[in-house]
Amino acid sequence: MSLDVERTVRGIDNVEEYPGLERAWRWSPTPMFVFSLALNQEGTRIHQVNTREFHDEDLVRAVLAFAREHHAGTGDDPRPFEVVTGFSHPGYDFDAVAAIQPATHGYYRGEYDELHDLVVGVFPAYACEFSGNETQDEAFHRFKRMLRAPELNRGPVPFLRMRYDNTRTRGRSEGDLRGFTTTDVLLRELELLEGAPGGFVEYENRHGDVRRIEWDGSWVVDGKPQDHAPSPAEVLETLN
Repeated sequence: MSLDVERTVRGIDNVEEYPGLERAWRWSPTPMFVFSLALNQEGTRIHQVNTREFHDEDLVRAVLAFAREHHAGTGDDPRPFEVVTGFSHPGYDFDAVAAIQPATHGYYRGEYDELHDLVVGVFPAYACEFSGNETQDEAFHRFKRMLRAPELNRGPVPFLRMRYDNTRTRGRSEGDLRGFTTTDVLLRELELLEGAPGGFVEYENRHGDVRRIEWDGSWVVDGKPQDHAPSPAEVLETLN
């Protein structure tokens, strides 16, 4: 017998109807967290938004409705991150909704196991945060350690890979591959690069574009001499 998804959700302790949205509910395991759920149009899968500390009822309702309308993450072969652009909500700069699969989010594992594989995690996001080509391991790392998805008042965390070597500070990345990092680390290493002969910072954006900035007595950007360092605004623009 197939699982009655709606009945199972209604059986969660302390669950209540989500205001203003049909076939949707919310519950709080602790005062800090609110879990908000909505059935997809077919009634076979669940979209879920988790919030931490700050919960905006209108924003979460809009995310759930958008995810339902666009079938976010419920196709036959979803990617580790499935990003639907075109989302907006007053008072926020989010421009997308991202969907993640059970293997990434781990919701309900060990608690309501019968729901685990049916839940697609969704959250308001920024298109600049995703390449669309993330592996499962990369998606897990980004979701769990970098994106802070439950924080509705968060800013963007652009997709950014970097490697560097600073001959003056002796700071360097490990290995020859570019690893995920944040914009503050990138800008700090660029600031420290001046005066480090043979040093470099190399970074990649979500489009796969790679930029290399070197110091060799003067600035060299992508192989071309330049009389000044790229400004922080210029660097951040390349991450859109």
